[in-house]
Amino acid sequence: TAASYVFSFLLQIFSIVVFGSIVNECYVNKGSDDPELLCIFNENESACSYGIAIGIIAFFGCIFFFVVDLYFQQISSVKDRKRAVLLDLGFSGFLSFLWFVAFCFLANQWQRTKMSKGVSQGADAARAAITFSFFSIIVWVVLAVKALQRYRLGTDMSLFATDQFAADPSAAYPGYPTGSGIESTETYQSPPFTETLDTNPKGYQVPAY
Repeated sequence: TAASYVFSFLLQIFSIVVFGSIVNECYVNKGSDDPELLCIFNENESACSYGIAIGIIAFFGCIFFFVVDLYFQQISSVKDRKRAVLLDLGFSGFLSFLWFVAFCFLANQWQRTKMSKGVSQGADAARAAITFSFFSIIVWVVLAVKALQRYRLGTDMSLFATDQFAADPSAAYPGYPTGSGIESTETYQSPPFTETLDTNPKGYQVPAY
């Protein structure tokens, strides 16, 4: 849908901002005479590496599922469609969790960071990475909810199709069961009033005059 394409585009931008900001401006020199570059987040290399890794994974994941959405209507197999929706649901939920961890990790390390001249130069980039990590959580959760709704809708339609309709479309409708109100030709074995009347019934004699 159009909304999914918009969300996918936003997530690509968010992921680029996060890992681009960390790569370009979140590695600073500890001192003017020290050429070694350190991670701006409390000099914790794991924080920068984690932010970069999640940003790259999210970027390529968005591209992959964007292509899947484009060709989803061309998937003829119901099982393949179900697998695609389940994969989308699982990936969106997993990325929501990873972005939540990234936001908490980066924010915690930034609070512990001691301000210096080098840190001040990359402070805006660090704040941008933290902010867009938080935005990514919201959008990925929305995509996970939409994927769950899509899966439930598809499951309901599949159940309706299999339960309400016959498996063979050429199969004839079942006939009426016997005894359902249609009168049989053998209901009356003999026509009524067929008994012969005896003109001289027994026990009755014509009187003689």
